[in-house]
Formats: sequence, structure tokens, C-alpha cells
Amino acid sequence: MLIQRGGLKVVAGLGISGVSAVNFLHEQGYQVAVTDSRATPPGHDQIPENIKKSFGKLDLDLLLQAEEIILSPGLAPQLPEIQQALEKGIPVISDIQLLRRATDVPIVAITGSNAKSTVTTLFGLMAKDAGKKVAVGGNLGRPALDLLKDQPELIVLELSSFQLETTSHLNAEVAVLLNMSEDHLDRHGDMLGYHKAKHRIFQGVKKVVYNRDDSLSRPLVPDVTPMQSFGLNAPDMNQYGVLREADGSMWLARGRERLIKTSDLYIQGMHNVANALACLALGEAIGLPTQSMLETLQQFKGLEHRCEYVQTVDQVRYYNDSKGTNVGATLAAIEGLGAAIEAKHGKLALILGGQGKGQDFKPLRNAIQKYVKTVILIGEDAAMIEQALHNTTQIQHASSLKQAVDIAHQATQAEDVVLLSPACASFDMFKSYNDRGHQFVACVHALNGNKN
Repeated sequence: MLIQRGGLKVVAGLGISGVSAVNFLHEQGYQVAVTDSRATPPGHDQIPENIKKSFGKLDLDLLLQAEEIILSPGLAPQLPEIQQALEKGIPVISDIQLLRRATDVPIVAITGSNAKSTVTTLFGLMAKDAGKKVAVGGNLGRPALDLLKDQPELIVLELSSFQLETTSHLNAEVAVLLNMSEDHLDRHGDMLGYHKAKHRIFQGVKKVVYNRDDSLSRPLVPDVTPMQSFGLNAPDMNQYGVLREADGSMWLARGRERLIKTSDLYIQGMHNVANALACLALGEAIGLPTQSMLETLQQFKGLEHRCEYVQTVDQVRYYNDSKGTNVGATLAAIEGLGAAIEAKHGKLALILGGQGKGQDFKPLRNAIQKYVKTVILIGEDAAMIEQALHNTTQIQHASSLKQAVDIAHQATQAEDVVLLSPACASFDMFKSYNDRGHQFVACVHALNGNKN
């Protein structure tokens, strides 16, 4: 498709995607202007000097001169200035829409309330390992328009509801909405508004992958559109799912065909089984070889700080879930890993604590009682957390992360797992959750592998 050159393109909102849009349009020879409500928006020094800039407030006069407005995802279409432009008939689009116009390269489009970054990253690796010239970005990592610089043969996009609400007819080669739960209702008004935004990913789609365990994620598309499902139950013919054996082991499967044992994966937990199945279905939709995908899956260690496999020491696996900064995230990690090792009588040593942010830690009690052999508490709210978890399992204290790792090392045996999932903010002891995670990884690597 050719871009129609013409009148003024106004980018509203800088930041990563705004900078990318300004530079792309400028390089394509358009008249470009940019406006941002911030006086010195991030990226203001990364755009050409010879374009019109209006910072400090959204410039309504400039917006009303536009042939088209490219709205950064951080800005809501409901803003009064944007609404006035829409009332004048000025189109408001996303950088994703610009990408779709600029290329006919096939797009794999991925969205969901949770797990979209993991699926996007894993699927991108599967495509790369299968020999595709692939570019991965969008809401994750690189902005969408920058991907064109790679001259890819396949584009993999993680898309947020904010990006999708100003994107029409993406015409993706294959699209998936992984799951739907309440999120961003302050922006979308209610669950229906959020649902509508997410489902825009399916406009013009050629093939669909959907989660059969989540009725809200199944799209209404023409009957002729090929559809394939994934889920955590036994799959029908040609669908993806899980087959369970009498000994408690589980297989990722396509129909009756067993593909890979869940115990052979670094990424553990049922949420990650669902992510892996989604990737296999997406890969089949664009013709990736199954064996190649399984090899990539077997090597994938997860995203940094998100239940990321670190190392095995003395047949004990260590996982870094430093991004688990709230009770809900930590509960998912405990249940996911705990259930995965239960069949072999493995238990968790859980490193927990930091700044509790006034949360109630009692929702962790049942999972800790079931799956955790010892909790090692760190950080300023350790005493309060201990009170909430009283009489669940053994509770120990550590004055440093290194000491916590050493205690966990002593407390575990073959088939156990050590999990850092603090359920707390990190700022009492660390610069950030990243810093906490990196320090944990360093402590694990420093273990000598021998118990004293």
C-alpha cells in the first residue's frame, strides 16, 4: 500500500512511540508537527529541529490544522482537544495504523490482559530460530515503526488496548487475545469499552488463535476465518491443550499427539503452559515447523524478573520473580511453580518481603501451607508479613538477600525450587525490582553448589 502524501500530520504526545512516529513521517517527506502537554517531553531532543513543536499543553489550534493526528498510546482519545478534532472530521490514528499502511509484511498480533510480553518474546524467538527474518516490538521493546528498518519478512507486535483503540483493520496474518480480566477501566469506562478495544485486533484478520478457557477472548469473525484454540484441558483434534498421565505428569499436546512434557521446560506453572500452547498455535498458523518450535520452547527461560529461571544448583531450580511486587503476582507464582513440582514431592523455599504497601498478605496463606516448606522474610515489613502468615509453614528471617539465598540453599533438596517473589516494593533495600532481581541472580551464581 502506498502512503498518501498530503497535508499536515500532527503527532500528539512524544515518548517512545511519538518520537518514532515523528521521525518516520519526516523521513517519508511529510509535513510534520508535534504537540505535548509536558514542557520538556521525553524524546524532545531525538526529533528533527526543523519541524513545528508546541509543548506545555496540547495545542488545539495545531491539532485542528491537521490532515491526520497520530495519537500516542499514553493519551486518551477522550481528551477534549482530541474530541474537538474528531468532531471536525479529522482522523485520529495510532503508530500501528501508520505501520499497517506502510508495509504489506505479514503481522502476528498479540494482546491480552496478562502474559502478552512473554508470548510475544517467546513467539519472536520461535520465528527467529525457524529461520524467519523477524522484527518484534510494539507495546514491548521497540516501537512499531522502527521495526521497518530491519526490512523483516515477519512482524510480531505486542499490542495494548490503548494502541488498539486508535487502530482499524490491522489485517493481521494471525491474531490472538490471550485472556481478558478487568484492567484500564479508568480509560475505557467499563468492561465493555475495554473488550471492544481489545477485539479491534481481529479486524480483517486472516487466521485466529483463541483461548477456549476464556469466553471473553473468543472473537466474532466470519465463519470462513480459520480458528485454532488452546486451553489447559485435553484438546479436541487439531487443537492445543494438555494431556495428563496417571503418574501426575503433563504433556503439551496437539489433539492426541504428545509434544513435550511440562517438566522438560524451564518456564513452569500452568500460566506458562497456556503461554507455550498459544505460541505453538500461532506458529502453526504461519507455518513454523513444530520440532523447531519445541526446541526453542525447551530452551526458553522466561522474561527477566518474571518467574525467570536462573540456575539449577544441587538439583534445585532457582527462579527470579522480582517483578512480583504485589500479593496477586506472588500467589500466581507460588501456585504455578508449586503445582508443577508437586508430583515429584518438590516444595518451595520462598523469599518474601520488602515494602508491603499496606497490602493484606493473608491471601497467600493457603498456597504457602500447600506448597512452601520455608518462607524466608527480608525487608522492612517482615514482622507484619510474619504475623499474617503465622502457623502456615516454617518462617525464617534474613538481614540481606545473600543471607536469604544461603538459608534457602540449606533448606532445599533435589526437586525443590527456590523462588524470589517478594510481593512487595523493593525500595527499602534496593534501587528497583530490577536491582533486586539482578542481585538475586548474582547470589545464586555465587553458590558453590555444595552444602556445608
